[in-house]
Amino acid sequence: MSTSPSPRADSALAVEDRLYSALAIVRVVVTINMVGLNAYRRDNFSHPDVALALVAGLVAWTGVAIWLYRDHARRTPSLLVADLAIVLAAMAATPWLKSEHFNATIPGFWVMGALLAWAIHWHWRGGLVAAALISAADLLPRAEVDQGNYGNVFLILIGGPVVGFMCESLQRMARERDAAERAAAAAEERTRLARAVHDGVLQVLAMTQRRGAAAGGEWADLGRLAGEQERSLRSLIRQQDTVPTGAGAQVDLAGALEAMASAHPVRVEVATPGGAVLVDARVAQETVAAVRACLDNVLTHVGPDANAWVLAQAAPDSITVSVRDDGPGIEAGRLEQAAAEGRLGVASSIRGRVEELGGTAVMESGSWGTEWELTVPLA
Repeated sequence: MSTSPSPRADSALAVEDRLYSALAIVRVVVTINMVGLNAYRRDNFSHPDVALALVAGLVAWTGVAIWLYRDHARRTPSLLVADLAIVLAAMAATPWLKSEHFNATIPGFWVMGALLAWAIHWHWRGGLVAAALISAADLLPRAEVDQGNYGNVFLILIGGPVVGFMCESLQRMARERDAAERAAAAAEERTRLARAVHDGVLQVLAMTQRRGAAAGGEWADLGRLAGEQERSLRSLIRQQDTVPTGAGAQVDLAGALEAMASAHPVRVEVATPGGAVLVDARVAQETVAAVRACLDNVLTHVGPDANAWVLAQAAPDSITVSVRDDGPGIEAGRLEQAAAEGRLGVASSIRGRVEELGGTAVMESGSWGTEWELTVPLA
């Protein structure tokens, strides 16, 4: 059974194909240059017939290499090793075909074909390895190294890794572009579905809640259930507004608060800003945990029939979440007494979490109930 490559692999492969297409043009240009220079320097050969055969072989290999590199299935490590081996063999034959005091190798700039192929396939590491081997094959047979030889080798050692790094960057950018396009398409589809749900299901649930509450009796219970489902569905839609793009992606705190509150045993009404409130994942996790601790205290000390309200307000540099209930309030000094007795629920679950994030947790209480104001910096 054949498996098709993933979109990410397709993206990188498309970039690689274009790079090898450009390399094919480079191979033709450097091959013409090689033939012209060797024809001009034909008097320098001590074995001209063998040199002619070698040049003809390199020209033939250029055509074969262009054809082989055109198909991704044929671009195997064996092909790249053979390509570089031919370059090294041609360079090694130069002292015999000319003399040990030769100035230029027979392939000359033709070596760029294999060098760039390694850089495209194995990126900067491949470019560096190929450049090092070509440089060694160029310098070792020479009786003396002049400034021109040094300059050529230096450019090869710099150019190979740089070209490899650029090829890797192009492939990575193509993958990131495809990922962004897929994320944008998914977000657009979620927006379309959310709009359809809002225009249909949510309005029906809201109407059922209002009419059930007005009718009373069993219809009131049905309206209450419809209201809970409306909040849950609206929270789910809100959470889909944020598209994670990586390990350090931000999440929507408003959506997380709505999802948490709709599942809590205490009746909770949540008011959040109209748009998403994007914060780091850890900030969202700890803030939601602190709000849940506040609601747990309402359930424990006031009871399941209590009402609670959660209000989230976003500022440019912070987020403030207020949690209020309609219980009898907390007696003065009660929290300090609980901490002295070793019961650190409030100190650890609420104040401790917020303070670890660099924020503040302020509590006010009276006969009207209890209110926590949790302020967390976004930076």
